[in-house]
Amino acid sequence: MSLPKHVRLVEVGPRDGLQNEAQPISVADKVRLVDDLTEAGLAYIEVGSFVSPKWVPQMAGSAEVFAGIHQRPGVTYAALAPNLRGFEDALAAGVKEVAVFAAASEAFSQRNINCSISDSLKRFEPIMEAARNHGVRVRGYVSCVLGCPYEGKVSAEQVAPVARALHDMGCYEVSLGDTIGTGTAGATRRLFEVVAAQVPREQLAGHFHDTYGQALANVYASLLEGISVFDSSVAGLGGCPYAKGATGNIASEDVVYLLQGLGIETGIDLDRLIAAGRRISSVLGRDNGSRVARARSAQ
Repeated sequence: MSLPKHVRLVEVGPRDGLQNEAQPISVADKVRLVDDLTEAGLAYIEVGSFVSPKWVPQMAGSAEVFAGIHQRPGVTYAALAPNLRGFEDALAAGVKEVAVFAAASEAFSQRNINCSISDSLKRFEPIMEAARNHGVRVRGYVSCVLGCPYEGKVSAEQVAPVARALHDMGCYEVSLGDTIGTGTAGATRRLFEVVAAQVPREQLAGHFHDTYGQALANVYASLLEGISVFDSSVAGLGGCPYAKGATGNIASEDVVYLLQGLGIETGIDLDRLIAAGRRISSVLGRDNGSRVARARSAQ
């Protein structure tokens, strides 16, 4: 299969990237990050999450962030809305696209959201109905698609029915997430081969963490399977608060560098993206997780 000519990046840094940080992050810093990413040419930015601050403190103030950012026409500014209350809050904040998430692992589902996979999917039904009524698009996530911190290996056959369920209930796109970053290129190719038998490839995306240093290899493997949408996080921010040891998402800068080298269009200004990553890394007082950004700094 030939490589795609264009790839869309879903920038999850402001949500998935910041949700696991220990220190408080101001609304102003979150707004600046989103605006920096907009200026860098990202066409899809996951801005925040409408979930109880009791469970994810860093996502407090998501409505204020949406009110403060400069929204550019043609750019999607999305939010996670795991339940109907979250959806209603997102709608009140003017959000036009939301995301819901399920797990491919029963143990992870229980630890993460205290219910079975089947029950989690049922919880989305009122969200999907409300979204249809209000013209809001819904994107789906499936976590632990290549491994679980509690169950170990997860088979592609476990993932496919969950992805199919999200697709059938109305998710226009389903992102498959290697939450703990244990996946390899071979396993990634088989994952998409199996899932694509139930959900069209053009409606699938890849979401890779770099715990074992395999994320870029997994992106390339996905490209070979015809996947052209990838979630990534500026400066490699992120992790999973419910998956001990999981490191950051694949860095957006590193993905863009890979894609540019393959002659694949993204519409993203790499220099501005690197600057955005450096700024938020400085705010957080942490090392930049992008290898490309670190290499550019050393030149």
